[in-house]
Amino acid sequence: MGLKTVDSVTAAQALRGCTVLNGSMVINIRRGNNIAAELEANLGQLEEITGYLMVRRSYALVSLSFLRKLKLIRGETQEIGNYSFYALDNQNLRQLWDWSKHNLTILQGRMFFHYNSKLCMSEIRRMEEVTGTKERHTKNDIAVKTNGDQASCENEVLKFTQIRTLSDKIIIKWEPFWPPDFRDLLGFMVLYKEAPYKNVTEFDGQDACGSNSWVIADVDPPPRATEGKEEHEPGHLIHPLKPWTQYAIFVKTLLSASDEHQVHGAKSKIIYVRTNATKPSVPLDPISSSNSSSQIILKWKPPTNPNGNITHYKVICQKQPEDSDLYNEEEQKWNQTDEPGHGSRCCACPKTDLQLKKDAEESEYRKTFENYLHNEVFEIRPSRRRRSAVGVANGTLPRFLTTPPSLPNASTTRSPKEEEGRIELTVYSKESTVISNLQHFTSYQIEIHACNHPTEEKRCSMATYVSARTMPEEKADDIAGSVTHEIADHSVHIKWQEPKAPNGMIILYEEQHICVSRKNYALHGGYKVRVVHSGNYTVKVRATSLAGNGSWTEPTYFYVAERPDRDGVVKIVIGPVICLILLLFVGGCVFMVFKKKQTEGPTGPLYASSNPEYLSANDVYVPDDWEVAREKITVLRELGQGSFGMVYEGIAKDIVKGEPETRVAVKTVNESASLRERIEFLNEASVMKAFSCHHVVRLLGVVSKGQPTLVVMELMTHGDLKSYLRCLRPDSEEMIQMAAEIADGMAYLNAKKFVHRDLAARNCMVAEDLTVKIGDFGMTRDIYETDYYRKGGKGLLPVRWMAPESLKDGVFTAHSDCCTLAEQPYQGLSNEQVLKFVMDGGYLDRPENCAERMHNLMQMCWQYNPKMRPTFHEIIEMIKDDLHPSFQEMSFFYSEENKPPESEEFDMDLENMESIPLDPSSYSQREACLGRDNGPSMGLRGNYEEHVPYTHMNGGKKNGRILSLPRSSPS
Repeated sequence: MGLKTVDSVTAAQALRGCTVLNGSMVINIRRGNNIAAELEANLGQLEEITGYLMVRRSYALVSLSFLRKLKLIRGETQEIGNYSFYALDNQNLRQLWDWSKHNLTILQGRMFFHYNSKLCMSEIRRMEEVTGTKERHTKNDIAVKTNGDQASCENEVLKFTQIRTLSDKIIIKWEPFWPPDFRDLLGFMVLYKEAPYKNVTEFDGQDACGSNSWVIADVDPPPRATEGKEEHEPGHLIHPLKPWTQYAIFVKTLLSASDEHQVHGAKSKIIYVRTNATKPSVPLDPISSSNSSSQIILKWKPPTNPNGNITHYKVICQKQPEDSDLYNEEEQKWNQTDEPGHGSRCCACPKTDLQLKKDAEESEYRKTFENYLHNEVFEIRPSRRRRSAVGVANGTLPRFLTTPPSLPNASTTRSPKEEEGRIELTVYSKESTVISNLQHFTSYQIEIHACNHPTEEKRCSMATYVSARTMPEEKADDIAGSVTHEIADHSVHIKWQEPKAPNGMIILYEEQHICVSRKNYALHGGYKVRVVHSGNYTVKVRATSLAGNGSWTEPTYFYVAERPDRDGVVKIVIGPVICLILLLFVGGCVFMVFKKKQTEGPTGPLYASSNPEYLSANDVYVPDDWEVAREKITVLRELGQGSFGMVYEGIAKDIVKGEPETRVAVKTVNESASLRERIEFLNEASVMKAFSCHHVVRLLGVVSKGQPTLVVMELMTHGDLKSYLRCLRPDSEEMIQMAAEIADGMAYLNAKKFVHRDLAARNCMVAEDLTVKIGDFGMTRDIYETDYYRKGGKGLLPVRWMAPESLKDGVFTAHSDCCTLAEQPYQGLSNEQVLKFVMDGGYLDRPENCAERMHNLMQMCWQYNPKMRPTFHEIIEMIKDDLHPSFQEMSFFYSEENKPPESEEFDMDLENMESIPLDPSSYSQREACLGRDNGPSMGLRGNYEEHVPYTHMNGGKKNGRILSLPRSSPS
């Protein structure tokens, strides 16, 4: 390799891992950061140099101990003058190696030492003896005057007089030291650092650039002894320190330099002191599991800071009582049939095993956490003992087993003192145990303490907690014995015995059709049921615990005799009266049926109602070809809450021709819904049967037989348009496409003579391919109930989306249907203010970032006179050139079914309708033109001229220029 020069950390890194250097090494390091540690990391493995070693002008080096494994310098190649070790002008070099632990041999050549001002001659002479070069040197090889001339080399040995240790402190004292001139003593330096092994030297990790692995504390000189006063020993309190950690410590004097005379200092030897042990930190990651009805397997990890040698673990297992308050709410829901006179109804279904287990675990966690807070935050009076359920190791728990097992193997010892429901274990040499002899399906709270002293409780850690429940025992919930009964006056008192040791606790008892709460059982010793009819009866009972249902008892049979007829005479008198009432009722029914037949047309019953919120008695659903078998529908997950009940996503089989399975939306009606609501639910679905348009949500089938009633619709994966627009704002081209699809669906409904009455973004649905379709009628209304306003005694009205004539006179036509984007109109105004504002001729401002052509279209749709608004066909006609080519293939507008609409009259009830001012002279002219962006939020229309064809396209002006709708650019 030749000559290798190490003048930086980078150059040293090239020799990292090298053990034999075939050549010579020159070390010349003058500056750098963390020099000692970097050199030891890179050159610490070097054991042999075949040439020579030169250390020249390395001002950053304090010691050569970084070459900790260097054992041999062969000297096969030598520096001029036959030198194998060469040290020149190293101004801060104080130590070569720790010769009490290091051995170095130089086979050939001599050593050269000059101008090492802080390297004592004793260090050099020691190296001569160790390396075997003492007899080879000449007079000028080692300069006595220039080596160690600035060092205090003749040091006395300071002896420690006192060493005391605590868990985080070390107190040391040493003999007093005074130089001949006491003013030369500036103080003492106490140096200490962590030392896991006893191999530390004074200059480890030090360099002249400021790096030092030792922590240095300055100590002032003690007061000098005077007459009548004794001399004090110097000392120092070292803190804060880590518990149970070994530290290396030494002390040396700090003297002032004098040109007149040389001052000799003092230094102690390096001593090793370990701090005391203290209580450990808590054990980590406790895990509990149960493999049987009487055992819990417990595992954990050792504490992060053992602060000593862990001797054992203390495990306390405390039985937790079941909290019956968790089930009070369920008990209030159970129907009581104990007392005579109460009607018997079916009880609510009990919770599943998973729900019961989850509720119990949540309750246990709340109790454990609350107890932990109380025990940790509040200080307990010494005279009172902490609750046995929860505790920590600081003198609050009963004494545990203190005698470790005689065998060295890991073991678990059960404490001889066991309270009721409390088990105490001592675990040696392992981090797991099995707790046995537990009750079945019982909740236990387990504490784990780590201890590093066999007898002192204060050397045990705080507790870590974990909860566990044993597994249920088979047949523990079975009712023992047979069911007995007592018959008295057409009521039967049924009795049975409770399970002696149930799984957890008994929640209720179940007879075939009746649920009896545990509270009522305890009150009556069973339950009482009123029997109305005589005859033979069968009864069997089973218990339901926290673990689930037990087995049914053997059936018990009993007979209830007929009640004696004491009211025969009364029956003879009342009988004819009842028959007469029945005849009158039947006659009335026949008359009603006759009247109903008169209202039927050729296609069935005609439903007519001025308010669709109310239904007549003739609203009856008859199954037809749309009926779907219930077993073909599979419900997957909830989508949201509809106006009648929950809406689910599901799979329907063979509901669409050519598709074995189809993803659908399944709408349901609540179980608590009345008959009127169920009929209304089916009638709204029946409206959809007449629709077959790509831009109207399609009905796929109805399940009306059985409960619950289901309506199967086309699945719209992206939900309603209002929510979709809020989540993802589309660009202008996509907005125009959506507007055309909505207009096409409305044009189809108009052709079918249907008026939607509530067209808004919330009632439009977005399919998986982002096609917008008109939603089903009224089925999404409750989701946005705050958008509706109840006017007078009428139903809920969407006033923010209604035309003036609809608000004023309740008139709904194709002209009154309108659509908005996801932003709520008239924000900041109440529903009452919006009602007055629109009826007075007000309308919305131009939306922010709205294109001019879209704003012109909005203004046309907001005309006060309904006949001056564009039809849905005219809206599509105006924007058809900007639509995607697929619109022509799928739309109603381009289909053969679409015929030019006949002139449509504005259908109004002239007798009952308030006048709509088609030429309202009382209104003032609007202050700003329609094109102003920052106009006021209210505007009143000017005088309307006689309506001429396409006048509404020009804002109602007869002789004005027709506004041309600007086209979007091709780009």
